[in-house]
Amino acid sequence: MQNQVLTPHVYWAQRHREVYLRVELSDVQHPDISITENVLHFKAHGHGAKGDNVYEFHLEFLEPVKPQLTHKLTQRQVNITVQKKENHWWERLTKQEKRPLFLAPDFDRWLDESDAEMELKAKEEERINKIRMESRVPNDSFANLKRGYLFMYNLVQFLGFSWIFVNMTVRLFILGKDSFYDTFHTMADMMYFCQMLAVVEIINALLKVTRSPVIPTLIQFFGRNIILFVILGSLEEMQSKAVVFFIFYLWSTSEIFRYPFYMLACIDIEWKLLTWIRYSIWIPCYPLGCLAEAVSVIQSIPLFSETGKFSFTLPYPLNITVKFSFFLQIYLIIIFLGLFVNFRHLYKQRRRRYGPKKRKTN
Repeated sequence: MQNQVLTPHVYWAQRHREVYLRVELSDVQHPDISITENVLHFKAHGHGAKGDNVYEFHLEFLEPVKPQLTHKLTQRQVNITVQKKENHWWERLTKQEKRPLFLAPDFDRWLDESDAEMELKAKEEERINKIRMESRVPNDSFANLKRGYLFMYNLVQFLGFSWIFVNMTVRLFILGKDSFYDTFHTMADMMYFCQMLAVVEIINALLKVTRSPVIPTLIQFFGRNIILFVILGSLEEMQSKAVVFFIFYLWSTSEIFRYPFYMLACIDIEWKLLTWIRYSIWIPCYPLGCLAEAVSVIQSIPLFSETGKFSFTLPYPLNITVKFSFFLQIYLIIIFLGLFVNFRHLYKQRRRRYGPKKRKTN
């Protein structure tokens, strides 16, 4: 009986320097794999239910690759690694635009370009930390000191925002809507303390004490402080607005889950429910918080125009008065740009934690 020639399922993924192929086969020994003229040739013999089969396929890569390859054979698959000649991201795997029917993405190993860069940075940091730990004993004491410092910082912030959240909730149940209008006068001192203390997060990101990205951290810090100190703190008329309640409540709702998550991570404890809330609570809170901040800016624009606060006059010969309300109109646009940047960052964090599992395509 003549062997039947079949095309196996092939799943692929890429990194900056490499291409990975996973060929799903069973009962295969000594596959014949080679690269000639930028074309990968694969041939293997396997034993199926109806007799012996020949599995074969060819792939012409989109861009040049090195002729040497490595492969690893397991009971159910063949893993192939091919090195790119030039280190950059490909838009697709094959030269032909239409994807072959037997080829599909390997979602277990799939990363987009920005994720790959973050992964490389994380691996490099992990490698450096490992070298330091192996070469120096004092690093253990430094690591413990860093953990203690981060634990205490997150604990203080958690207690501060919890105080705000609990007090606002109790006042809401007791006073109802009346609690909206004196939120600033009762909660501002603690909110000032927490938001000024948050500068520590920027320092940690800059000094690589934590892996937090600098840009999203800066956006959140300066965005909140502009609202707190400039919009609300400098205008008494704004301090009795109902929007203050919603800004403070949404900020504290997010932080009472974020800070204990980081606090427990310092002592290698993970509470799955807390982890899920930390990576999910921002979905309603962050857009609503940005909307509340935008409302406060809109309400403050006529007040700044009337009072002339923070406005200034350009020197002679221009003699033009520049109103601060003009900058607030620009800041409204910046709020929603910042929303996009931070929303994308938070979404990618959540996807890495709770991303889709592997999907098979026939």
